[in-house]
Amino acid sequence: MNIVIVESPAKAKTINKYLGSSYEVLASFGHVRDLPAKNGSVDPDENFRMIWEVDPKAAGRLNDIAKSLKGADRLILATDPDREGEAISWHVLEVLKEKRALKDQKIERVVFNAITKQAVSEAMKHPREIDGALVDAYMARRALDYLVGFTLSPVLWRKLPGARSAGRVQSVALRLVCDRELEIEKFVPREYWSLIATLATPRGDTFEARLVGADGKKIQRLDIGTGAEAEDFKNALNAASYTVATVDAKPARRNPQAPFTTSTLQQEASRKLGFAPAHTMRIAQRLYEGIDIGGETTGLITYMRTDGVQIDGSAITQARKVIGEIYGNKYVPDSPRQYQAKAKNAQEAHEAIRPTDLSRKPAELRKRLDDDQAKLYELIWTRTIASQMESAELERTTVDIVAKAGARTLELRATGQVIKFDGFLALYQEGRDDEEDEDSRRLPQMSPNEQLKRQNLAVTQHFTEPPPRFSEASLVKRMEELGIGRPSTYASILQVLKDRGYVKLEKKRLHGEDKGRVVIAFLENFFRRYVEYDFTADLEEQLDRISNNEIAWQQVLKDFWTGFIGAVDDIKDLRVAQVLDALDEMLGPHIYPPRDDGGDVRQCPTCGTGRLNLKAGKFGAFVGCSNYPECRYTRPLAADSEATADRVLGQDPDTGLDVVVKAGRFGPYIQLGEQKDYAEGEKPKRAGIPKGTSPASLELDHALRLLSLPREVGIHPETGLPIIANLGRFGPFVKHDKTYASLEAGDEVFDIGLNRAVTLIAEKIAKGPSKRFGADPGKALGEHPSLGAVAVKAGRYGAYVTAGGVNATIPGDKEKDTITLAEAIALLDERAAKGGGKAKAKGKAAKPAKSASKAAASKAKPKTGGDDDTPKPAKKAVAKKAAAKPKSDSTSKARAPVAKAAKTSAKPATKATPKKSAGKARG
Repeated sequence: MNIVIVESPAKAKTINKYLGSSYEVLASFGHVRDLPAKNGSVDPDENFRMIWEVDPKAAGRLNDIAKSLKGADRLILATDPDREGEAISWHVLEVLKEKRALKDQKIERVVFNAITKQAVSEAMKHPREIDGALVDAYMARRALDYLVGFTLSPVLWRKLPGARSAGRVQSVALRLVCDRELEIEKFVPREYWSLIATLATPRGDTFEARLVGADGKKIQRLDIGTGAEAEDFKNALNAASYTVATVDAKPARRNPQAPFTTSTLQQEASRKLGFAPAHTMRIAQRLYEGIDIGGETTGLITYMRTDGVQIDGSAITQARKVIGEIYGNKYVPDSPRQYQAKAKNAQEAHEAIRPTDLSRKPAELRKRLDDDQAKLYELIWTRTIASQMESAELERTTVDIVAKAGARTLELRATGQVIKFDGFLALYQEGRDDEEDEDSRRLPQMSPNEQLKRQNLAVTQHFTEPPPRFSEASLVKRMEELGIGRPSTYASILQVLKDRGYVKLEKKRLHGEDKGRVVIAFLENFFRRYVEYDFTADLEEQLDRISNNEIAWQQVLKDFWTGFIGAVDDIKDLRVAQVLDALDEMLGPHIYPPRDDGGDVRQCPTCGTGRLNLKAGKFGAFVGCSNYPECRYTRPLAADSEATADRVLGQDPDTGLDVVVKAGRFGPYIQLGEQKDYAEGEKPKRAGIPKGTSPASLELDHALRLLSLPREVGIHPETGLPIIANLGRFGPFVKHDKTYASLEAGDEVFDIGLNRAVTLIAEKIAKGPSKRFGADPGKALGEHPSLGAVAVKAGRYGAYVTAGGVNATIPGDKEKDTITLAEAIALLDERAAKGGGKAKAKGKAAKPAKSASKAAASKAKPKTGGDDDTPKPAKKAVAKKAAAKPKSDSTSKARAPVAKAAKTSAKPATKATPKKSAGKARG
């Protein structure tokens, strides 16, 4: 028997079918161990020794793998073909060695770029050893992230109250967003004017030409800076005669873009489909793991975490064949196209992202996929096919025109573009961020010296605009250009920044929040080197050199740590006031925008004599008056915070009622109409605003979609009951009968199909009930002679067996999944003999088991304690009687705290017990 290890159960099931009965494929469910989230997990003084801890959720799976190895011939590690995949294989192997589960089995590592029978079978023919250099690079990256997080975050907490945490790469990405905010705030608009004439040829064709020169001088876009200058040119152009000077037509070619990498896929899915990078990667993972085709699960795309832009030769041949069939041979170039990555630090060890079989056209798969999967597959298929198509042939025409007005000579220019042969543009054109519209209009036929007639003259005032905020796509593109992080981490980086409240996404643009602005200002002032773009990119290059076996990973860590811990030590003695003064100066344009009356931006608006400055409170930084406590003026950092209450978004087309954003006790919400619009006793239709959505940026279309919830997805084919999609406190979900299944993407709640919903419900039922909705029933073993049903359960402090209120821990030399009924009964009898009983709910200490005589006596006695079974009316009577009794029993007063202490002494130190529980303890 050969044991194969992959990450996901979906892959395991598929690959087992490919390999046959002589293989058993098991899933690790991703990473199986990590650095514990506590100090000391990486020790710089011990050559960066790392302490790894097995994830409790993975412990059982690793035991299953260890048991499966008994009698096996080979252990084949077939995790993903990247650094993380290599690391998972290494971790699994290390844990198995620690368990001494490996005897004389042959250990092999195989990688495949697609989950297809051919790719997997071919990979099995070319095994190798685990790549130690890749593992070293993983360990260096993980140690760096740990050391920065666990060293820098406490400094933030001490010096910057209210701050959360800082990460190595996340902080640099946040700086990009915040630097853009600073540019926008410091931006001063500049006035300029444009003059565009509408001219007609002798044949009556019209076109537009822009003023580009006058009196022998070129006129650039910003050169006409006042209305007076524009009026002077207008008068001259109105009086001028126009003649064509030159007509210049030049051929041009536009080549297709390379197939998708991780980064470019995230960018295009954001631009064209509106997908967040994290959502793109989730959908791509599903396409990679595959769907059922002809009774066999097949991966639809190649591995989606890659920097490579080349595709396999057989895929190129197939693409050229598809192009010829659909568009004809003139769209197939003479030779296959080859691409080379332009991104900094690109690793081209793997193929670009492409369909595993290009003959599977998007239209044919649409019925087998949900809406988002179909859209993303079509995008990947289209880009791959277009990358091997013929170039587009264009003709760019420039016409220069002379305008004579007396002694003055003015120059105008018209530009146009004509597509002579569309080539790949017949199928695909890449989206762009923040670019100016190209003048792609076709110009009429003209010849030099032809006279033209002016039909109109547009004189327009403009003001320069600040640079646009980053979209998720443009931020990913910028990070890749700078070499910050790895493309496979971009989605998680953006998600972390949003989750921490450092940035918010409004109208598809990333805005730096006050929390994020303050953290970056702090880092730029006191840890500037470590948020420099070049420094972070250089560190990425060193990590790449480790993976190429060029340098030792401990040396990279040593070089980094020496300077970093020195910077931390340098600010230990800084007072919080000094930190705030530095941030106050740096964030000035953000905190103190110009006043309408031109007055002092730092003058306190309440007392008039105090000076506004940055202060720190329990919940973060804020602006306050220097005359505190005499003057108690405070405000948030941003002086122009938008109010969101009672903002009318528009009217519902079905009812004609206003759709309003309101401020409620528990936060903003959407309401349809007002109470007066409804019948007596009927309440207005309301909807919550999902987490991560700003009320200020909410638009009518989105609000109407939220008000449409809950929606019926369809009828379950087996039960005949409806499946409902809705938003809840824990996010979007689907519900069938009493089963709830979470959705991965917020927007999926609006368009999830019946097939996908049924699958999610089935998966949730297979997993069993969540602990949030009920206790784990455990695994039934049989019946105890006197205690009743025996079950094995996974407890907080390890596995145990339970029956009739008696719990017994399973010894370390026995396995939870293999313990027999006889062994369980023996453990329970031993525990009962020692006085062991069932632990009380909610983590209370276990009480000793009562003897038979005591149990009988207790049944005869009435119970009056806090945890009795007295009916509620009886309890109320007891409480009332106790309240009427004079408080003269000092003994009972003294006893109460002691009893409480005894009751909780065995309880593990976790969260503080709520105050109301003390009352219950005293009865």
